[in-house]
Amino acid sequence: VQLQASGGGLVQAGGSLRLSCVASGRTFGLYGMGWFRQAPGNERELVARISRYDSSTFYSDSVKDRFTISRDNAKNTAYLQMNSLKPEDTAVYFCAAQDVSTGKYVYWGQGTLVTVSS
Repeated sequence: VQLQASGGGLVQAGGSLRLSCVASGRTFGLYGMGWFRQAPGNERELVARISRYDSSTFYSDSVKDRFTISRDNAKNTAYLQMNSLKPEDTAVYFCAAQDVSTGKYVYWGQGTLVTVSS
């Protein structure tokens, strides 16, 4: 599985962006999907996760009620809708595919930069 993330950019605080993660292959629906982010000097952190069939989601406290993760298995695509963006959301955002049997993220996209200006 190859993942291609896109949709990052520069936005003012309070604005919105939608990130997309397109997967190659026909096994996209077998994986859970996660969005991570990494700001300069910080460790990579999980911000949102969605199960294979969209039945359950997880959000970190820092993005809860502002970000929404979703997926369209027919389009092999996962999304991260980001609203009410804050300067502290500035980071490189990565999508990743989760092996549901181990819980490990086994495939990673290349990252897309989100910059939120104050």
